[in-house]
Amino acid sequence: MSIKNKLKTFFTMDDEYEYEYVNEPVESTSNTKQTNSNNVINLKSVKTSSSKVVLCEPRSYEEAQQIADNIVNKRAVVINLQRVDHTQAKRIVDFLSGTVYALNGEIQRLGSQTFLCAPDNIDVSGTISETIEEDLDKGW
Repeated sequence: MSIKNKLKTFFTMDDEYEYEYVNEPVESTSNTKQTNSNNVINLKSVKTSSSKVVLCEPRSYEEAQQIADNIVNKRAVVINLQRVDHTQAKRIVDFLSGTVYALNGEIQRLGSQTFLCAPDNIDVSGTISETIEEDLDKGW
């Protein structure tokens, strides 16, 4: 065989190969669990991130940093300020308001001395307006 013939056979496709078509039965798509496909994920195996709510009752302004750390770690915090004097309670609320603002979260008043600080991954809906109006009249 000459080099020309070798190159010709190398670059051209000869019909030497036979193709065999096999009809395989198709599984119904109603079955949610497929063993042959890597695209199906079992929902039980997916780990869901659970949201946590932390309840805090600070006794001094120094505990505000620990409360802010919870908010930074994507946990909602309910703060009861009944055990803190009025000036320290204002400072705590101001500090936590800045923390929540920096994280694009929100802070809501729940009661006379109770607040909810929620980071941006927590959706808060609704308001508690009856007690807020009463407390504003009292000067809190």
